[in-house]
Amino acid sequence: MPGRRRSPRLHRNASVMGLAKRLFSRLWAHKAQLALAFRITVAAFVALALASALHLMLPLWAVLTSIIVTQMSVGRSLKATRDYLFGTVGGALYGGAIAVLIPHSGEPELLALLVLAVAPVAFIAAINPSLNAATVTAVIVLIVPQMSHADPLGSAIDRVLEVGVGALTGLLVSFIVLPSRAHGQVRGSAARLLELIAAALTELLAGLSRGRDNDALHRIQDGIGAALVELNAIGAEAERERAAHLSSGPDTGPLLRTILRLRHDVVIIGRASVVPLPADLQVRLARPVAAVSDTIAHYLRASATALRNGAAPPPIFPVDAAVKAYGAEVACVRSEGLTRSLSGEGAERFFALGFSLQQMRENLGDLERVVAEWSDAPPAAPRSKD
Repeated sequence: MPGRRRSPRLHRNASVMGLAKRLFSRLWAHKAQLALAFRITVAAFVALALASALHLMLPLWAVLTSIIVTQMSVGRSLKATRDYLFGTVGGALYGGAIAVLIPHSGEPELLALLVLAVAPVAFIAAINPSLNAATVTAVIVLIVPQMSHADPLGSAIDRVLEVGVGALTGLLVSFIVLPSRAHGQVRGSAARLLELIAAALTELLAGLSRGRDNDALHRIQDGIGAALVELNAIGAEAERERAAHLSSGPDTGPLLRTILRLRHDVVIIGRASVVPLPADLQVRLARPVAAVSDTIAHYLRASATALRNGAAPPPIFPVDAAVKAYGAEVACVRSEGLTRSLSGEGAERFFALGFSLQQMRENLGDLERVVAEWSDAPPAAPRSKD
């Protein structure tokens, strides 16, 4: 009947189902992190099993190494494995040579030997951070034989074997178990950055009517800068994968350079929007500025969606029309002499804004090209000249 109330049991079941769906949605939003956690777990399990089967002296180092080299992407795992192996081999050779060639028996001699073993390797690692493992390995090779009364040369060999088993295990797990390619991660990272630029552009152009304090300007720019650093790191990993023939696809360089230029455009616009325009210019330019802001922001977000989904780039002609309309209105304002009242600094900001918008239009044309390169859709047929 329409007025019949749901039973407590049905209501409870519906609540449980709703909670389960929300929990699943939140977990699925972090599927990349879940996959990484699963790979790390598998790598640690396999490394311990192999180290135990091979009767390695300290299986702990095999497990720790497998965890260290199992990274978010295959490209990052390749770099971590290379760096850790090079650092371990170098530290083992140096620490083993110090322990074998320089006799030592008492604690004072061991302390002096420790300084000799650590200082040069730590200095090299400070210059080249990818060799950080060398310092730790040199210390282990020097100290462990004193604790276990083992042979220093045997300790160095054991250390290399333990790290080798862990590194190869982590690398193979990264290849086989839910592998994640950095080349694919570039899409998502670049799309997020384009969305940040779109939001920043909208907020900065709004400052032409109310101004913008430096703290707010730095907050906007810092967020984009941090995202750009992350994108460059992922791009380097993607190129490492391409060099090793582990992934295919377009070169990441043009995409990263185009986004960097768009970021520079936003920086110039931000400087121009710190001080609001005079009231008469605000009235005349309010509509074309709003059209430019909305059109470019929409194009950036649509390009982000296309990049993320592997689709064709959105049409750019609305951006052309909006920028041309803004330029035409600026020309009218100048012909009427409304810019003569601007101070030197104000005029500089005003004309820098127009230049940056024209430059952004050119860079958006480059963005259209690189999004098309990253598209999975077939290229569009050339237009007829008739």
